[in-house]
Amino acid sequence: MKIGIANDVPMAAEALRRALAGGGHQVAWIARTGLDAVRLCADLPPDLVLMDLAMPVLDGVEATRRIMRESPCAILVVTARPQDNPGLVFRALGAGALDVTATPVLLGEPGGEAALLAKIRTIGKLVMGGATPAAASNVKRLVAIGASTGGPVALAQLLSRWRAPQGTAVVVVQHIDAAFAGHLAKWLGEQIGAPVRAIGDGDALEGGVVGLARTNDHLRLAPGHRLHYDAHPRDEVYRPSIDVFFHSVARHWPGPATGVLLTGMGRDGAAGLLALRQAGKATIAQDEASSAVYGMPRAAAELGAAEKILPLSNIPDALSGKMPDPS
Repeated sequence: MKIGIANDVPMAAEALRRALAGGGHQVAWIARTGLDAVRLCADLPPDLVLMDLAMPVLDGVEATRRIMRESPCAILVVTARPQDNPGLVFRALGAGALDVTATPVLLGEPGGEAALLAKIRTIGKLVMGGATPAAASNVKRLVAIGASTGGPVALAQLLSRWRAPQGTAVVVVQHIDAAFAGHLAKWLGEQIGAPVRAIGDGDALEGGVVGLARTNDHLRLAPGHRLHYDAHPRDEVYRPSIDVFFHSVARHWPGPATGVLLTGMGRDGAAGLLALRQAGKATIAQDEASSAVYGMPRAAAELGAAEKILPLSNIPDALSGKMPDPS
């Protein structure tokens, strides 16, 4: 892989260069500031960037955000003692970085280089064949919806009043057995008069289309606008889990997104909605009066995960940007 290094500490940058050379990778360039990294990604696009967090001129979080917007590529945060800066790490992941690891030379622990190269191998599998976190796509915005008890009717009411534009993809995770998911997709399409498709493993996001999770495994968004199913975590009570999907969107979707948590029993989706909000995405929860079961939305409200708590009838206007923020 062609790998760029963004690190202003000469000792750390040299350690990373040696580790990459030992792993058979090519160093595309070394940037000493976040702004240099942004420019080099545009001029000499790498397969992967090893991004430090604390850099002059432009820090690693803002550099990641600008790279993902202007010249997207895979980004691995490599920084000294990431456990000491969880806030910065999470912001970088929310901006589009794929993963995080410690700078081997600064930790001084045996196996540090091996751990770094293992992370790079994993990312290499994700971007194999030229796919990157922002492969060519007409999708500019993502609306992620989670629902459980009472969800099918709520979804039909919501999506019949708001149709996704061509540049917006909609992905729905509804708690329902896999045997009925295909029937739900067909029924929902008939109700809303718009394309609804059961999502297959490896499917790409599609603008203007509502995608519906269709297995008992968890749906995840991966780099390249691709959707995949994963059996893990196996001990998750809700299958497919809304939390798992929302967390993957917070981690891997660099552009505008809105998370919507509808009626349902339990707490699934609340933590994931909070992750979306912390990643700078818009978040909405259905209110108590319009919910068949005010469990999941209540949990989201208690966590402070929802920017807006709205009646179901008002959510279409919120998705269209027609509603003023509540005073």
